Amino acid sequence: MSLINTRVKPFKATAYHNGKFVEVSDETIRGKWSIFVFYPADFTFVCPTELEDLADNYSEFRRMGVEIYGVSTDTHFAHKAWHDTSGAIRKVEYPLVGDPTGRLTRNFEVMIEEEGLALRGTFVVNPEGQIKLCEIHDNGVGRDAKELMRKVKAAQYVASHPGEVCPARWKEGEKTLKPSLDLVGKI
Repeated sequence: MSLINTRVKPFKATAYHNGKFVEVSDETIRGKWSIFVFYPADFTFVCPTELEDLADNYSEFRRMGVEIYGVSTDTHFAHKAWHDTSGAIRKVEYPLVGDPTGRLTRNFEVMIEEEGLALRGTFVVNPEGQIKLCEIHDNGVGRDAKELMRKVKAAQYVASHPGEVCPARWKEGEKTLKPSLDLVGKI
C-alpha cells in the first residue's frame, strides 16, 4: 500500500535545531509544507553531501513556505556532535530529528529492520499533513535538492490549481495540462 495521500501518523521527537534541542511532532508540521529527508546515519559518507546540498538551498525552500526535517535513527545528541564537527553539517539550519526508537522511521516505512537504519526516503507533506510525494531508494544513491525543489513547486502548483497537472520536466512558470477527453491521444 502506498503512503501517498495518507496522513502523517502521530509522533513526537527531539531535534537539534539552531543550537537547541526542540520538540518536533505531527502538530508542528500542520499548516505548512514540510519535507522529511530520512538518511541512514550521522558521520557517514553520502549523507553529509545530501544534507549540505539541502542546506545550500534552504533559503529558497523557506521562501516557498517549506520546512525541511532531516531524520535518522541517531539521537539528537549525535546530531549536535555531528553539527559541531562537520563543516558540511555546520551549514544545516533546518531541524535534524533524532529517532533512536525508530518510530518515525517505521511510520514512513523506511526502516531497515536488521540494521536499525533508515533507507534514503524523501517525503513531501502538505499543510493538511498528507504525504503528496514519496521517493525511496538505495542508500548508495544521493539525492539532489534542486530536483526536489522542482517537485515541491509542482506539488504546490497542483494543490493551488485544481484540475491542472504538471507534465514531466515541468518548471515553475511553464505550461501545465488540464486532463480532459480532448487531450486523449494528443500528447
